[in-house]
Amino acid sequence: MYGWLMRVHVVSDVHGRAEALAAAGGADGFICLGDLLLFIDYADHRQGIFPDLFGAEATRTFVALRMAKRFDEAREFSRRLWGQLEGDPSGYVQNAASSQYAALFAAMPEPAYMTYGNVDIPPLWQQHLKPGHEVLDGQRASLGGWTFGFVGGGLPSAYRTPNEIDEDAYAAKVTATGEVDVLCTHIPPAVPQLLYDTVARRLERGSTAVLEHIRRTQPRYALFGHVHQPLARRARIGRTECINVGHFRATGVPYVLEW
Repeated sequence: MYGWLMRVHVVSDVHGRAEALAAAGGADGFICLGDLLLFIDYADHRQGIFPDLFGAEATRTFVALRMAKRFDEAREFSRRLWGQLEGDPSGYVQNAASSQYAALFAAMPEPAYMTYGNVDIPPLWQQHLKPGHEVLDGQRASLGGWTFGFVGGGLPSAYRTPNEIDEDAYAAKVTATGEVDVLCTHIPPAVPQLLYDTVARRLERGSTAVLEHIRRTQPRYALFGHVHQPLARRARIGRTECINVGHFRATGVPYVLEW
């Protein structure tokens, strides 16, 4: 007999890894903190929507420019590639994303509570949800006697990912969650050691609104993803344990929350 009553598996940054997602269930509940889509795999330039359209060599060039923070050159290189396609480029993205989502949501365990990542395309989710899937953004859910708050998306960045949200709108969603036991967001609170990616060698964008909300309301846990190789995976803010649940595409292993 163990001391816990509930066991919940939490994942973030799935980035196309449907086969591991299918094996990540088996708990009382399942939480996904977004970034389901794979646009580009920085470790394997053959994987994702971008190389499917333009090939591994073009992807390698694009990644190199972004890693060097030559963002204007990267955008111009990308613009030329998209310009070579016939018709509206957005149609290619929508079709490829919808195909990925079909496989990912089919693999998603039930019941599942989900919010969006910064590379997700929210309007495409609805057509793929199963009955046991609940999407929350600036909303709350009750699970095992605890209250969970969810805030999806990212903040504006040099990478211009699809689901970046105005700071005021993002802060309003954070405030709307109120006092919760567990605050679930895609991006971390704005704490430098939680934001620094040791492989990319850069600070990712975190949220001051999330940080202030944690300081003010002191949830038991703040769970997030977004930073794939963080300098620190955990930090304490008052009584709140802040935890990066891990880069699921790389590990295939969910974070386990028990109480």
